[in-house]
Amino acid sequence: MQFKRAWKQVDGVLLLDKPIGLTSNDALQKARRLFSAAKGGHTGTLDPLATGLLPLCFGEATKFSADLLDADKTYEAEIKLGVTTDSGDAEGEIIATAAVDVEKSDIFRVLPQFTGDIRQIPPMHSALKRNGRPLYELARKGIEVEREPRAVTIHAIAILSLAGDTLSLRVACSKGTYIRVLAADIGKALGCGAHLTGLRRTVVGDLDLARSVTLEELETLDEAGRAGHLQPVDALLHSLPVVMLEGESAERFRHGNPVDLAAGLAGKIRIYADGRLIGVGEPGADGRLWPKRLVQLAA
Repeated sequence: MQFKRAWKQVDGVLLLDKPIGLTSNDALQKARRLFSAAKGGHTGTLDPLATGLLPLCFGEATKFSADLLDADKTYEAEIKLGVTTDSGDAEGEIIATAAVDVEKSDIFRVLPQFTGDIRQIPPMHSALKRNGRPLYELARKGIEVEREPRAVTIHAIAILSLAGDTLSLRVACSKGTYIRVLAADIGKALGCGAHLTGLRRTVVGDLDLARSVTLEELETLDEAGRAGHLQPVDALLHSLPVVMLEGESAERFRHGNPVDLAAGLAGKIRIYADGRLIGVGEPGADGRLWPKRLVQLAA
């Protein structure tokens, strides 16, 4: 007799330490089954070859998952110098090799070229689409098309180590940054070429890998233990200002109606009543606070 899972309402944010080899959706579905969560989503994909922080949203938290798509991120990257691949990472075909005679001083010399506001040419081995087709499909057929450079921001690059032909960096960057393109460009600037061999995401917005949990750890826990790893629904909203509503104002907001707003507040605002998140609002042209997303959390 086939077991039929009983899905239930689970509201919260899980900071998952994604393993290598899983797509973001595979990781989401595995975690969702462990929590028996009726609804789940992620906050932006992490490449199967990458590990690290993948914030997952369950239940009412999915209403805010898109808010992290634009968040800054931090990665730890392992780069092999002296070998260039057609994809910029270890999955690609080797297209060039060169002797490596690189010191830390050489790396410090070239890194300023790649910090601040820069432009990157997206790789052919990417999910960007051309005429409705992902570029990686064209790349697999040996077809290369022209790609427009994209503006990204590299906030900081730190050298973690240099051992022989292996360089490790910590990169804090804006959304849309291709770390394998950065690795290849650094290798080109050093005159030896390079490709990305390992990538681990450690920070998304103000969420940190230090508070994450692995799928293996979750599998060893009972329901209460797993629930202890869930962050509250507002874990994705900590950068937003807070307004506390009471009485009639709280009820009006809960039912989708605007309420009076104190002067000086702008942009998205977290709204609470009785110490619980009830939604996110924004000031309207009339100066009142209008609901944008409402949440209904289980008691």
